[in-house]
Amino acid sequence: MYKNWRAYVLPFLVLLVLFPFTYLLFLSLSGAWYYPDVLPKYFGLRNWRTILSSETGLLQSFLMSTGISLAVAIVSTLSGFFISKTVYYHPHKRILNLLAYLPYILAPVVFAACLSYFFLKLGLFGNVTGVITAQFLISFPYALIFFSSFWNERIKNYENLVSTLGGNTLDRYFKVLFPLAKGLLLVCFFQTYLISWFEYGLTSIIGVGKVQTITIKVFMFIKEANYFYGALSCCLLIFPPVVLLYINKKYVFKKIA
Repeated sequence: MYKNWRAYVLPFLVLLVLFPFTYLLFLSLSGAWYYPDVLPKYFGLRNWRTILSSETGLLQSFLMSTGISLAVAIVSTLSGFFISKTVYYHPHKRILNLLAYLPYILAPVVFAACLSYFFLKLGLFGNVTGVITAQFLISFPYALIFFSSFWNERIKNYENLVSTLGGNTLDRYFKVLFPLAKGLLLVCFFQTYLISWFEYGLTSIIGVGKVQTITIKVFMFIKEANYFYGALSCCLLIFPPVVLLYINKKYVFKKIA
């Protein structure tokens, strides 16, 4: 009885999970779908062809979002790794780790509003550099907290052993620390990439509409009631997370296990 029940429930759950993604793809290929029509009057690649034109700028937004997220993820992961080591050896590491949670006390929009004056004075308002800097301010604390559990006495003893055997700083990092933290570095890179990729509040305030990432485009089309372009931009929005999830499952988690 239990096996028969399970045979029906599992396919239903799979369909339930896949339905939103399938519907978004279907809607992105549709056009002129009005009540009371059961099916859209147009179904094809016309909407997708527009991403190559200047009409919507979706392709440019996708490439811009990719560049911003890569920059934020690389800088946040590397700086979080190195500075977390300094924090671990600091006598007040508990207080410093606690301070890393401060950016998450406020909502991103409120946090961006608090930073807007300083960004305006520094000339970082309404440009890509300002958006990268703002997103770094919330991604770096995450990386710092993420790597705080990596450092311990065992890692410290490995470093001391390398120094005892005549190794220098580069040897400690490239022959001991980086190999040991390889899985964590990849996971942190993926996580900070996704934080930047889906960020809306900071980008909308600091970018002031000039930096139109793919997330901004999604909300813009939804506000305009352009559901077909909105679905298309959502497909582009979820594409990198799906790829990262596949890479995580196939390569990263296997190596960690």
